[in-house]
Parts: sequence; structure tokens; C-alpha cells
Amino acid sequence: MAQQVNPPRGMRDFLPAEKARREAILSIIRDSYRAHGFDEIETPVLEDSARLHSGLGGDNEKLSYAVLRRGLTTDDLRAAESPLELADLGLRFDLTVPLARFVATHRAQLPGVLRAIQIAPVWRAERPQKGRFRQFVQCDIDIVGEAGPLAEIELLTASIATFGALGIEGATVRINDRRILTAMLDHVGFPAAEHDGVLITVDKLDKIGVDGVVAELRERGATADAVDALEQFLRRPAPGAAPFGESGIRAALPDGLVSDAVAELAVIGTAVNASVGAEAVVYDPWLVRGMGYYTGAIFEAGHPSLPFSIGGGGRYDGMIGRFLGDEVPAAGFSIGFERMVDLVQLPESDADRAIAIVHAPDADPALVVAVRDRFLRDGRRVRLLRRPKKLSVALDALAADGIREWVAVDAGADPAALEPRSLAAL
Repeated sequence: MAQQVNPPRGMRDFLPAEKARREAILSIIRDSYRAHGFDEIETPVLEDSARLHSGLGGDNEKLSYAVLRRGLTTDDLRAAESPLELADLGLRFDLTVPLARFVATHRAQLPGVLRAIQIAPVWRAERPQKGRFRQFVQCDIDIVGEAGPLAEIELLTASIATFGALGIEGATVRINDRRILTAMLDHVGFPAAEHDGVLITVDKLDKIGVDGVVAELRERGATADAVDALEQFLRRPAPGAAPFGESGIRAALPDGLVSDAVAELAVIGTAVNASVGAEAVVYDPWLVRGMGYYTGAIFEAGHPSLPFSIGGGGRYDGMIGRFLGDEVPAAGFSIGFERMVDLVQLPESDADRAIAIVHAPDADPALVVAVRDRFLRDGRRVRLLRRPKKLSVALDALAADGIREWVAVDAGADPAALEPRSLAAL
């Protein structure tokens, strides 16, 4: 019986053309973020298991892959009350927890304000389905050490510029603040002990609507008067569209709600919109984002043609302090790279420079190399291919790989006299 030769479920192989496309997109992202003053760092794929399960990663901790300690005995296996007791390492499930550890490790060598790029694979024990994988690439930028709104402004302007560099025009960023959400829940009467559960339900508003949110809150046993007050607020007519600013934010909130975060959020949105020359940032009073480590502004990027987000992030002061013992302000933004791969339309200029040298089986190797060297000197990307019996099939495969031209090299050919032929004309 034939053996299973597919990769593990939720993980993928990439053929040359697809790998080249992914790398081209990553190159655009790197160049754009570097132009905005961010520097790339790298961390190991493994972290201490205790660190990955320290409460910093939210629900993602439940999806982490554990690595068993070496030298375990049968008695160890029998005595363990949970699998995690047998693990000392784990595969990273995001890039934020490793960043926090990185800053704590290298703090003395880092600048007062670190602007970091991290682009790397992460692993989660997800249930594989369309668009959801167990191994995928994250593209993160983070600013560590900047406590004021300038960090959020830098993150958002750099990310919006990166969307533009990728050819994604018209992206918008919904923005909110966890402090405003907390103030809103207090205002309508939810006790602090219910906040996390209420936010989990409110986060489903765009999927299940007001009726669904209210029904779920009642099923959860949330404070009845507070649910009534929240429902009344959710059903009130939405305020008309207005330029981003403090007055617009307050108009979208319950009357009398007090939060110092409103003015700070207005500074962020106004500055970003002024920088990019468009109303790219909009206030969403019900944007939640599920990660419990967010402490301030949160944001989520989307595009009118897509039903899902293309990026997001927020401020997470306090996470790095868990490793250092003192507070270190931090904020970050992550691009949904796997979604970018299907969305981005790349120019074909690089492909136009690629050429295949299809040589006869009996052609002198020195001749083949001489022809190759001629095109390499012209700055071309060159692929060698021994001419098969079915030449048309091979040429179709070359075209599918993004190669646009080819030359045929027979025994005794003059390298200088060979003229490229177009694969598109076949």
C-alpha cells in the first residue's frame, strides 16, 4: 500500500512559482516598513513552555504545540496530571510573546524606543479549514518604549502605506480603546467581574446582530438591568458620518460617559488621516479584538471588497513588564499575510527578466554554460532545461512558473547569435 505523502493537515508545501510570489510580497512589506524606521529582528521558533502558558497569549495558549522533555520515563508519563507537565518547550503561537521575551533579554543593548519588524512562521493547533492553517506566516511591527499616541500613529501610517505599496487601495482602519469599552460597560451597569464575558459576546455583534447579542447575554446570566441598558443603546439611531475627532467619538457613546481615552483616540485618528490624506481611520465603539492583553487603543484594518480583516493590533502595556518587573509601554500591528497572498496583484517586471535555456541532450555542457553566462551578464534570471520529448508541455510549465522567454541551444550553436523567443506567443 502506498504511503501517505501529503504534508500534515493544516500545513502546506509551496511550489517554486508560489514561493516566489510569497517572497515578492514579503519583500514589499519589509521595504515599506523599513522606510518608516522599523528594523527586523528574529527570535527562535521555540520558547519555554511556562512562558507560552503564562496568561499573555489569551486563547491562543490553548492552541500551542508542546515539546516533551528529553529523557521522560514511563513513571513520568503515569505521574503527570496534564500533558503540559511533561513539556519544557513549545512552538510559538504568535510573535508578540517572543518579542516580550526578546526585549527583556536584550534590554541593555536596545534603543530607548525599539521599532521592530518580525516576519516569521507561527504554529497553532487549529482545526484546519479554508483560510485557516496550523502553520502560517505573521508580519508584525511593534514599537516598544513609546507611551504616548505617537506609537499608534506610526504603526497605523506605516501599515496604511504598506497596504498602498501592495496595491491595496481604499483600506480603512476601525479603531477603539479598551479603556472606553470598560467605561461603557461600567456606565450601563455591568460589574467588573462580568466585563470579559460581556466583551466576548459583544465581539460577535457584526455576526449575530443586536438580537443575538442580547439573547446570549441573557443566557449567560449577565446583569439584567445592564443588558436592558445596553440593548437600548445598541438600538438607538447611529450618529451621522463626521470627520474623525473627539466630538464624533463622543456622539457615538452613551450620554454622560467619561473617559480620558476619548481625547487620546481622537489625536491618533486625526493625525493618521491627516498624514495619509484620506479618512482612513474610523471610530467603531464596538470593536473589541479578543486578546485580553490589550490595555489601550485597538485597531483592525479591512477592505470594502473583503468580508474579513487584513490586519490589526493595539497597545499592550504590561506584557513586557511581566518579564522585567517594571512597566514597559508597547503597541503593535500585524498584517494578515496569508490573506495578502491571494489579494495582491504583483507587477510582472521581474518575470519579464527570466529566460529559459532549452538545450539539446547532446549539446556541449561548455556551450550551454556560455549561453547561460551571456544572459546572466545582462542581469537576467536564467533556468537551464534539457529538451524533453514533449517540448510544448515543458514550455507551458515554464510559462506557468513566470518565465516569459526561452532560447533553443543545439549542438554547435553560436551563443552570440541566439535570439530569445516569447513563451506568450506559443
